[in-house]
Amino acid sequence: MAAKKSSDSRKARIEEMRRAERSRERRNRILTIGASVVIVAGLVVGGTFLIRSQSDSSDASSDAKATSGKFVTGDDGVKTWKGELTQNHVTKTVKYPATPPVGGDHDPAWQNCNGDVYDKAIRNENAVHSMEHGAVWVTYNDKASDADVKALAEKVKKTPYTLMSPVEDQKDPIMLSAWGAQRTVTSASDPNLDKFFETYVQGKQTPEPGAACTNGVS
Repeated sequence: MAAKKSSDSRKARIEEMRRAERSRERRNRILTIGASVVIVAGLVVGGTFLIRSQSDSSDASSDAKATSGKFVTGDDGVKTWKGELTQNHVTKTVKYPATPPVGGDHDPAWQNCNGDVYDKAIRNENAVHSMEHGAVWVTYNDKASDADVKALAEKVKKTPYTLMSPVEDQKDPIMLSAWGAQRTVTSASDPNLDKFFETYVQGKQTPEPGAACTNGVS
């Protein structure tokens, strides 16, 4: 009974976040349609140069910032990142200290994470942005069984604020990652999978709760 109440509570929380997301998207569309911007060619060139210069400067130091900290494993088997996880938008590849990463500087565009399943590898930088929005990233390598991969995909497809993709160089067959947290599960039927979803899908660790998980990179 308690598990059902917990599941209902999570579903209600996610639905509330999705309503907020839809409302935000409608406002953004109205602002976009109503806006009319005229840019002088010289300003475009100058602005582009300035942006690139600032981006290069930011990117040059982002790797060092992102590596500040370490994992601490709790009694429940969840590894929590203790240290700084920066949230800068960068355009270069980021060298993350963990595989898969659990936070740090990331691409300005998030990976679609509304129960999206990808059969090919995705960019870490986009997935990290998704986790910043409260998504759980389910990853697997070639040691995971076909049956587990299929069962995981079905679960992800039914769960908003989740995404799934292969990560061949991760150390365990099946791993779950959220912003600042990560754990390994033994199979798609491992009860720790549901526990992780319950805790970290739009969980308290989310830097930007309710932010979009659609209209990103697919």
